[in-house]
Amino acid sequence: MLSLIFVFSCGEDKNQNSTNIPKINVIKVRSENVPTFSDYVGQIYGIRDIPIRARVDGFLQGVYFKEGRQIEKGTLLYSIDPQPFEANLALKRSIVSEANTGLAFASSEYDRIKPLAEMNAVSKSDLDGAIARKKASEAEVSAAEASLKIAQIDLDYCKIYAPISGIIGKTMAREGEYVGRSPNPVILTTISQIETIRVQFFLTESEYLAAAKKYLDTDQSNKPNKKLELSLILSDGSEHNHKGLLNFIDRGVDPATGTILVEATFPNTEMILRPGQFARVRIKSSDDMNELIVPQRCVSELQGNYSVFIVNKENKIEARQIEIGNKYDDYFVVKKGLKENEKVILEGLQKVGAGMVIEPVIVEFENQKKF
Repeated sequence: MLSLIFVFSCGEDKNQNSTNIPKINVIKVRSENVPTFSDYVGQIYGIRDIPIRARVDGFLQGVYFKEGRQIEKGTLLYSIDPQPFEANLALKRSIVSEANTGLAFASSEYDRIKPLAEMNAVSKSDLDGAIARKKASEAEVSAAEASLKIAQIDLDYCKIYAPISGIIGKTMAREGEYVGRSPNPVILTTISQIETIRVQFFLTESEYLAAAKKYLDTDQSNKPNKKLELSLILSDGSEHNHKGLLNFIDRGVDPATGTILVEATFPNTEMILRPGQFARVRIKSSDDMNELIVPQRCVSELQGNYSVFIVNKENKIEARQIEIGNKYDDYFVVKKGLKENEKVILEGLQKVGAGMVIEPVIVEFENQKKF
């Protein structure tokens, strides 16, 4: 009886142990042709960023827009106290009137002397004097009218209108402030058109030479002769929805830094990107290479060290330190630490640990991105 009970108990324990082994989804490390990309930190600008300046100095009388809003070309933005300019305009008008009076007198004198000079009733010097006085009066009128025009322009500059349509920024001056002369605000605000954005970044000489040999024509067009993939990686790690185009390469290398300025343009139809942001421009730097890849969700990171859980031949879990390369879609490129077809834990990383025995269930990882 005791022997039978003992045998039965052992068999029951084995069944319980086998049923307690958890099933965990794993994937096999595989290799894939992965293109290599290089990232360059750049700054975002609007396709047009127009600073709004006070072209005359005076006290700001009014601000007529809401900051951060879309405005249309020709919208009144600011007004400057016009009284000093109106007074100056009235003064210039009086000077023009005075000059016209002098011209009328000089013309009358010339008209009187000319026929007398033809009859030799007056000397030739009298005629020359009348001609000179008339020409001088005409010049005074022209100068007075030019001054009047400048005074009118200055008065018109007291009202500042939007030169383009776009998003207007924060105003740097408020009503009552003196503007238009340093150190008081000269640039009052900025209007940006951001339906398309520009990203400026720098290449070193060696990077520029490699890119030029690979992508640029050798003639003077300086345009890409092959498909140049430009992606924009934002500060949160996400990729911008639209691909970019190379806009221009600067004429020369800065001898102080050894770099050359490059600019790319990207559509911004969602109006998410704003001038002043920083982002990384990603450029394909080499052709596809056979690389080992694992899903990013398999990888744990602690203080710059990366690791994964693998399943060995005895179905035991081991922690493995790895060295990763670039991101590719939803994957990391693995430089060191893994071999092809090794089994890597895909799910439940918080529930497993080294030495744990599991029943691995091999699954296919579904990539959610298209690079």
